[in-house]
Amino acid sequence: MENPPQDPTLQPHEQMEILARLRLKQNLLIAILAGVGAALISAIIWAAITVATEYQIGWMAVGVGFAVGFAVRLGKGIDTIYGIVGAVLSLMGCLLGNFFSLLGFVSKEEGISVFELIPDIDYSLVPGAMADTFSPIDLLFYGIAIYEGYKLSFRRISEQDILSLR
Repeated sequence: MENPPQDPTLQPHEQMEILARLRLKQNLLIAILAGVGAALISAIIWAAITVATEYQIGWMAVGVGFAVGFAVRLGKGIDTIYGIVGAVLSLMGCLLGNFFSLLGFVSKEEGISVFELIPDIDYSLVPGAMADTFSPIDLLFYGIAIYEGYKLSFRRISEQDILSLR
């Protein structure tokens, strides 16, 4: 759990009660679905910007981490699994952003739409192509995205939440 109730007037048993009530409001399925949606949408935006500018902007990964973290938070999670989901989906969004960018560049070069290209992709070549476009600085931005995806995925417990659950 990332953000336990911090009210100093709470007795330990009251804290445990509040945490139990908060756990009942968690919804992992919503967190996963929202996170997957945010990862896909942010990856598409990343690719569109990268192909349009013909330049990969590392800060796009940071945006993916923010988007995924806030989306996963919709599951109202307080347990560690929500942070893990946010981190993993942030990484997946970054990898998809790079993959979609590759697709965009190939489709642009071939003069066909991405949708026409998809059935003809030799997926065995994708890891090599991704490695060819990889830069060591990508690790920094991926790391920031993973950190944000983890950190932002947890429900914030406000004083009002604590008062309403007492």
